[in-house]
Amino acid sequence: MGKDKSSLEDLIEKAGGCAVVDGGFATQLERHGAVINDPLWSALCLIKDPHLIKQVHLEYLEAGADILVTSSYQATLPGFLSRGLSIEEGESLLEKSVKLAVEARDSFWDSLERTPGHCYNRALVAASIGSYGAYLADGSEYSGCYGLDVNMDKLKDFHRRRLQVLVEAGPDLLAFETIPNKIEAQACVELLEEENIKVPSWICFSSVDGENAPSGESFKECLDIINKSNKVHAVGINCAPPHFIETLIHKFKELTKKAIIVYPNSGEVWDGRAKRWLPSKCFGDDKFEVFATRWRNSGARLIGGCCRTTPSTILAISKVLKESS
Repeated sequence: MGKDKSSLEDLIEKAGGCAVVDGGFATQLERHGAVINDPLWSALCLIKDPHLIKQVHLEYLEAGADILVTSSYQATLPGFLSRGLSIEEGESLLEKSVKLAVEARDSFWDSLERTPGHCYNRALVAASIGSYGAYLADGSEYSGCYGLDVNMDKLKDFHRRRLQVLVEAGPDLLAFETIPNKIEAQACVELLEEENIKVPSWICFSSVDGENAPSGESFKECLDIINKSNKVHAVGINCAPPHFIETLIHKFKELTKKAIIVYPNSGEVWDGRAKRWLPSKCFGDDKFEVFATRWRNSGARLIGGCCRTTPSTILAISKVLKESS
């Protein structure tokens, strides 16, 4: 357990006490010409534009990301099957999401080793595992309402094979993202145990009120389950508005001894039904710079960006955290 346990902690230490996670994926892919208005979201690019995925990973590494999150958030076997792919093709795309990130990391690191005096860390690759709601693509990852027929076994069955395939592909970490309720958090924890997963994990919740999980359940209820697991090394918030983050870090500090990870959106609001971003009060890179320091000082150990953040956001976060570490 020692070595596995320490890969994330080692990175946090090397980064001066707070490591940088990468930023939004779909936004950056679209800037490079990808068309992503699809239930499979960025996962569509695994089929159509894998070179763009690698390019975005490299842009985040250059910006100072210590952790790359793979493009598998909405890559699910049922999702791929619904597009007419076979199980084998779906599994190979999941593997590809990890391989592309690993290749980007390795080629970037190889080029740095010939560059004396650089201040980068060798990045870790986190395989993204989106919530059941992300697969449904109906906005339920922000409501936590999965319906009465969705029980613990159904959630574990949904996640199990994808988890196995991603782990076999060799990531350094596992990232369970936008978990909206206690039952799915528990399903993830139990699955890690049942499958005897050795890869360190983090579990991130979304939040729509800045106080509770989207389901209305308290974070205390959710974290009580996670705290019992030695397979989960960090816990936190992703895909939530940035102005919620500071208060939530303080709340999580009281509820857990695990490392706290935060990677919020830019502040724009996603309309899950209309499938579009609604204009709203939004954080620019300069605000992320100011708030990243505050989040770190409040106790966050991993900080990045989610939807609508870009490599320039991550560069701003990375610079300010490295300057003040």
